[in-house]
Amino acid sequence: MSRQCVRLLLVAAILVAFPFVAPAPLIYRPGEGWTYEPAGGEGKWVQARAKDQLEVAQAAFDKRAYSLALKAARRVVQVWPLSDYAPKAHYLLARCYEAKGMDERAFNEYQTMLEKYPKVANYEEILERQYQITNKYLAGEWFRLWNYVPVPPWISAAMDRTASMYEKVVKNGPYSDVGPQAQMKVGTTRDKQADYPQAVKAYELAADRYNDRPQVAADAIFHAGLSHQKEAQGAEYDQGAAGKAIASFTEFITLYPNDSRVPEAQKIIASLKREQARGSFETAKFYERYRRWNGALVYYNEVLVQDPESPYAAAARQRLDELKRRTQQASK
Repeated sequence: MSRQCVRLLLVAAILVAFPFVAPAPLIYRPGEGWTYEPAGGEGKWVQARAKDQLEVAQAAFDKRAYSLALKAARRVVQVWPLSDYAPKAHYLLARCYEAKGMDERAFNEYQTMLEKYPKVANYEEILERQYQITNKYLAGEWFRLWNYVPVPPWISAAMDRTASMYEKVVKNGPYSDVGPQAQMKVGTTRDKQADYPQAVKAYELAADRYNDRPQVAADAIFHAGLSHQKEAQGAEYDQGAAGKAIASFTEFITLYPNDSRVPEAQKIIASLKREQARGSFETAKFYERYRRWNGALVYYNEVLVQDPESPYAAAARQRLDELKRRTQQASK
């Protein structure tokens, strides 16, 4: 007997002596792709009508068999995309991803659903679900690159994705129950990113769009002021941003004088004006040091305009008087 025959007999003997359980077979269906099916149960969940297929998906979802529910719901969407059962199946598809903790995929399926079926009956509920999913990412949930690689929430790209998701919620329903909050959260996301100019833009858009909703508009103007303040208090004090912060808080106080945050806004304005006065005083001293008297006169005068009650005002008045005398004597 040849060696090859001996080898074949040995392999056959081993297979007979040590039976094994075959893995779940791969089943291919045209238009649906490959799926794994339990051995002996291939195709049992597959139905010939959209209505019956949706019932399989719903029953599996109710039993928390989300993998089966997902397959059955996806089949309705793929095989009967124009049927009356497709919107409900697409909704179940997104709910399955959400239940499995695949939040971004769930958000995207909800988004696709709203774009395909803009008149769906539970539109508001879906918007609420998108909003709540995005709140998780703002609170620190990690995105997953290619659905597997975790992306830390403090990475700028993650914050960009969070802001983009909020913007989609706003676009889907600008005047819905969650639209105003989502627009405000765009600003919150940009604040966390330390992108203060973009945060201000988001808050100002909220103030303009929802000016007929006093609470939203007041919050938006107040937070725009806070973002300007944070920008002003950067590595180098920004006089321009400080001025914009003062303008925002002044507008807030003027429009909403009875708001409980008015005293806080007044304190911030006073603090910003003091800082502006300090900056102008230091600039005036710089000009004076290099005998550029006209520049010094301008900035000492700015101290008095910005905050006449600041600790720098008295010294600025004194220097103004001295420089004026000096320039008058020089001109004689």
